[in-house]
Amino acid sequence: MAAFFRKADHANTDLLSNYAWYVPGIGGMFLMLGLLLLGALLGSLLVGAVAMATGLRASGDWSTLLSYPVMFIPPMLAAGNISMRNAVFENGYKLDSRHFGRLGGAIVALLCMAATFALAFCMDAVNALMPPMPEWLEGALKQMTQGNIWINLLCVSIFAPFFEEWLCRGIVLRGLLNYKRTDAEGNAVRGLKPWVTIVISALFFAAIHLNPWQAIPAFALGCLFGWVYYKTGSLKLTMLMHCTNNTLAVLMSRVEGWENAENWTDIMSKTAYGILFGVAILFLAYFYLEVNKIQTATPQGNCDEITGSGE
Repeated sequence: MAAFFRKADHANTDLLSNYAWYVPGIGGMFLMLGLLLLGALLGSLLVGAVAMATGLRASGDWSTLLSYPVMFIPPMLAAGNISMRNAVFENGYKLDSRHFGRLGGAIVALLCMAATFALAFCMDAVNALMPPMPEWLEGALKQMTQGNIWINLLCVSIFAPFFEEWLCRGIVLRGLLNYKRTDAEGNAVRGLKPWVTIVISALFFAAIHLNPWQAIPAFALGCLFGWVYYKTGSLKLTMLMHCTNNTLAVLMSRVEGWENAENWTDIMSKTAYGILFGVAILFLAYFYLEVNKIQTATPQGNCDEITGSGE
């Protein structure tokens, strides 16, 4: 795990560095959303064309495997092109930095994984208050977790953490934290207040899930991921947290007797859930106190600044 967070020897040649000079504000965030929707349309059209040509059902496992990466092609192309132009004249901010404090990357990563599970467990209490999920949506979500396990893991545990964290934290949150703007007094300042950017990026993260049954827990997890990104600057770390949450969902749906459970209280007593809920809350408080000890280089967080074009 420590190697996962080791600094690359050639930072400017990795994929994430290609976007360091694209620092969007609110307008850029909506541009990314529009391009994401365009990508979703292109993905659907591609799946339809392949289905017509091959006779396969468009709702099979293969359709998600094909359409999901396509959805992110327009925003990635646009962000890369803008970043390349900006690199000539403007400073950039790394999508992936390494600020882990005295604990080090491996320990922080383990704490973050545990915190992700703890928050997801606590959100079950909110999910239990939601009205029943429509059958069509429930079927679609089960297809993502109970279809072919290898395709599910590739889409849910690899593609989703990479692409969604790239967009929601690496582009949107990093941009809102660092873009150049003028305040009410006419002074040039960087970005918005950190807590505002974290909430906005979490709302963006929730919105792209397109339904309240996923959006509400996604907002809570988005706030956690966003705060961790603000403190550490590590996109790899939030990808790992996202992967942890999604992989647990896939694996738990494979446990015999749990596949149709809607809430934790369907597989454990309310007393047991209440005890574990309290333990999870205490751990989240401990996690906050530990990670909050990481010093931020600027009021805008720990996304390292890059001066010059590729320095």
